[in-house]
Amino acid sequence: MLRDLRRFAVSRSLFPPMTLGDAIGRLGFVQADPIRAPARAQDLTLRHRVSGYRSGDLERGYALLDVEEDVFINYGYVPRNVQALMHPRTVAARPAAPRNSRERELLTYIAERGEVHPREVDLHFSHGTVRNYWGGSSRATTHLLESLHYRGLVRVARRDQGIRIYTVREHAAASAGAAARRAQIDALVDVLVRAYAPLPRASLSAIISRLRYAVPQRRGELKGALQRALGRLAHARVENVDWYWPAEEHWPRDAPDLGVRLLTPFDPVVWDRRRFELLWGWSYRFEAYTPVPARKLGYYALPVLWRDEVIGWGNLTVKSGELRSEFGYVKSRPPRDRQFARQLEEELDRMRAFLGVQG
Repeated sequence: MLRDLRRFAVSRSLFPPMTLGDAIGRLGFVQADPIRAPARAQDLTLRHRVSGYRSGDLERGYALLDVEEDVFINYGYVPRNVQALMHPRTVAARPAAPRNSRERELLTYIAERGEVHPREVDLHFSHGTVRNYWGGSSRATTHLLESLHYRGLVRVARRDQGIRIYTVREHAAASAGAAARRAQIDALVDVLVRAYAPLPRASLSAIISRLRYAVPQRRGELKGALQRALGRLAHARVENVDWYWPAEEHWPRDAPDLGVRLLTPFDPVVWDRRRFELLWGWSYRFEAYTPVPARKLGYYALPVLWRDEVIGWGNLTVKSGELRSEFGYVKSRPPRDRQFARQLEEELDRMRAFLGVQG
């Protein structure tokens, strides 16, 4: 039964490759992360799910896609119809508005120019610096633009060498009715479940609570959303744990053999650490921010999926235009199956093509 659950988790998330827009629409959310080891998380996630995907394709094609950068349960990319469910982030369902003269002046400046780079804004207004979340110093311009972005007054039009380029955005007022608000939140819950199911009950509760970042104006309604989800989702009890997934989906009788896949720490298959340990029996850790002496897996260890098992991890780097790799395994050694070695090399070849580097 647990193996069936594993196969279900892998097969429904690692669906056959499709177009970039379709893949993001099917996932519903792609988490972003700036670390490149050997590529950004969003690219490492999409390479398994998009035909012929190359590192950076999302950034290059962003302006032509029906996609927005925004905060969901973390920062990342969502289809525009999902973003519309999160805004306006105002209690009274009115469109967001500037809070002070500085914000009004900045919005006027952006509207006059169409698109702006943070450096351009900083040079014009000389906003100085503020303390950021990690205790360092950030330009006040960046802080102000991020605040306007979160509140829906500006959007990311595109990126220039990884830097967000902003443009003005206007949101219509949302429906204020209680039934409409419930439907809005339930739709966001369904996006989460489609992305991360099957989910143990504790994870379902935790992940719905993270919607407080997407819809802070609906924070008090999330407990009710959980109860409604428990009532409408399909579920089964496996080894004394209740699992939930979309009601219209059924466990496959047999899952395709995907061979070896190197997954990002933020991949939907990996993201929920509680689920990961229940399904694969070991604890995966993301150690990029762990002091070097305390690391067990490595700076940016990529979980190694083989068939329906996550059997270890790999650390990949690019040096002098070549891909270098080191691997560790839960059972201290790689599988003795000859197919594993061949399929691992095939995955490394795919990674080289994705990165545009040599062996």
